[in-house]
Amino acid sequence: MSLPLAGVTVIAVEQAVAAPLATRHLADLGARVVKVERPDGGDFARCYDHSVNGLASHFVWLNRGKESVTLDLKTAEGRAVLADLVADADVFLQNLAPGAAARLGFGAAELRARHPRLTTVDMSGYGSGGPYQDKRAYDMLIQAESGLASVTGPPERPAKTGVPTSDIAAGMYALTATLAALVGRATTGQGSGIEVSMFEATAEWLGHQLHYTQGTGRSPGRAGLSHPAITPYDAYPTADGREVLIGIQNDREWARFAAGFLDRPDLADDPAWSTNVARVRRRRLVDALVGGRTATMTADEAIKRLDTLAIAAARLNEVGDLLQHPQLATRARWRTVATPVGDVRALLPPFTFTGVDLPMGPVPALGEHTDSVLRGLGYADERVAQLRGRGVLGE
Repeated sequence: MSLPLAGVTVIAVEQAVAAPLATRHLADLGARVVKVERPDGGDFARCYDHSVNGLASHFVWLNRGKESVTLDLKTAEGRAVLADLVADADVFLQNLAPGAAARLGFGAAELRARHPRLTTVDMSGYGSGGPYQDKRAYDMLIQAESGLASVTGPPERPAKTGVPTSDIAAGMYALTATLAALVGRATTGQGSGIEVSMFEATAEWLGHQLHYTQGTGRSPGRAGLSHPAITPYDAYPTADGREVLIGIQNDREWARFAAGFLDRPDLADDPAWSTNVARVRRRRLVDALVGGRTATMTADEAIKRLDTLAIAAARLNEVGDLLQHPQLATRARWRTVATPVGDVRALLPPFTFTGVDLPMGPVPALGEHTDSVLRGLGYADERVAQLRGRGVLGE
């Protein structure tokens, strides 16, 4: 079977995390993604660290399967090349500073007026308009401004999430909207103008907390690995120094858990324990009882018993455990991805299409595809050499 997005071309003037995540998924689905980078270093995520044989872990994660073209968009010739690229594209996606694309002559409305079938995707921190539109917006800042940090971490202190949640949220909404626009174009023949902000994407992911606060007049606060409205729902110690997470979702599960794990069948009918509302009022007593029981078992013993009872449970793993996780290995989710410094292991995209092997294309070196992409536009070798000589394409 052909790849879902075979024949779709995406031009991305992108950097950091949010936009590259969206376009990497488009590339995984078979789209041709041309990544336009500055000649003087490219996407600044290339230099976040050197942890993958000298390459940055963020960049390796987010940019496989793309073609890298270097263009100096401050020059008229560089902008002319970008205009030629966009003319042949299905999607133009950018996350430059607010207003920068329009100042360069690549505003969304202007582009769609010239190319009615084109879908434009503008990504930003806060969206166009409003008092925050020009504020710098990094993931940490958005997590703080949106209130996400206020509900993350232990009760004593706010924390940002361990992954760039606001970036990822925006990237996934950009991906979803782009796919919807491509489906819509198949019906109408017209492209779409899409705007995605990190702030609004994060606010959407705070839906439970928003409605809880509206309904109660108070913030749910921070609960670490616990849950403000459910008990038992936390990490509990085991005899081998590890922790297991246990989550009881309803009172039927509690009855089964009380009898089969705690060896306290009486707690299934005791009104002080039998309902979640009652247990939340007695959270410390509940957690002490559960923790006292798990502490008599190893993590494996506790998980085995909980699984037998069909009680939701998990080990509190480290990232290194994920690298060796049997579920990923058994489902053959690992693949080899080429990079400029050698092969690395990477996970398949989390969407699996029956009968389709999604590509796991190489991570591009800076400007690796500049010449080939321009030749594909019909630029003669002499013209490419002239542009390079004038610094438009970099070295």
